[in-house]
Amino acid sequence: MINLDFMPSRQLALYAARLFLTRSLAVLIMLVLVLMTLDLLGESGKILKVPGNGEAELLRYVSLRVPLLISRFLPFSVLLGALIAFAGLNQHSEVVSMKAAGLSAHQILAPMVVASLAVAVLLFAFNELVVVKSARTVNAWTNSDYKPIPPSSGILSNVWIRDGNDVVRARIVVGQGPQTRLQGVTIYDREAGALARVLDADRAEQVPGGWRLDNVRAYDALMNIVMSRPQEIALRGVEPSRFTLAQVDPNERDFVSLRQEIAALEAAGRPTDEARTGWWHKISGPLSTILMPLLAATAAFGLARSGRVLLRATIGMALGFAYFVADNFSLALGNYGAYPPFLAAWAPFLLFLLIGEFVLIRQEE
Repeated sequence: MINLDFMPSRQLALYAARLFLTRSLAVLIMLVLVLMTLDLLGESGKILKVPGNGEAELLRYVSLRVPLLISRFLPFSVLLGALIAFAGLNQHSEVVSMKAAGLSAHQILAPMVVASLAVAVLLFAFNELVVVKSARTVNAWTNSDYKPIPPSSGILSNVWIRDGNDVVRARIVVGQGPQTRLQGVTIYDREAGALARVLDADRAEQVPGGWRLDNVRAYDALMNIVMSRPQEIALRGVEPSRFTLAQVDPNERDFVSLRQEIAALEAAGRPTDEARTGWWHKISGPLSTILMPLLAATAAFGLARSGRVLLRATIGMALGFAYFVADNFSLALGNYGAYPPFLAAWAPFLLFLLIGEFVLIRQEE
């Protein structure tokens, strides 16, 4: 007789959830250690090249990058953890025993889905409290070539704007409104479509009539000479909001502040597709962990002695990889404006939810 309870056995549910979580955690730790080591090997030379940087800066870089790696690869770790757990349960005929006891495929899967939901909630909170701050700081630090950056929660990095025919780059933007400060400013002065002059300044701040550039180095393309001067007034009529609204990276904003940035972009008449897509993906991204046990369930069902456990595990892994590819492709289309933001963030999730359910039902039959 089939048991219709969602999770008929508390002990069995705890066993399956613990098996799933421990495997996922082990995979996550292994991935983060390997990827962080490779990343540090590639960046350590750039960090230590800056005078004054040493082991403390290397440790700081690791502390900033590890949360980003955890956030990015946790769903993938959940997929591999579910595959390992399901393959083990199948190999030891535990799935057969559960089905003989009257449990359906959905009941066998239920403890892992509930555990992955808890992981999704923790991932969302981790992203909001830790990852956005780490992303904002490490991006600003990287764009300043690992030179010291001012401690501020309102840091923007690598901001580009257009002022008429001129193009302006600010490597670091700190503050809001009249308190906006720029660091590492480059102005490409163009005349009739050709580059006429390049201004490089260490700092810039707003003054009556424009922006005061400090420690200016000017390259005149017509005369092919470089001139230096302590100060210069430029960017007349450019409002500070041009810099603070020019770049809104959803990865560097929490859920509430990103919504406020979207409203500010709308009020300024700027495109919001990328910000809206990122806002919706802040929810759909962590929830993707719920899909992973469903997509990996192909490794759980079928006779272990049939010799097809590896094939079914490969199919589950392929489905998981296909989801990540579809998710990134959909986000790219949403950022470009080809998809509505809501559809770009949620379409892959809903599509692979249906695919996983279809595969699970067919296996049950």
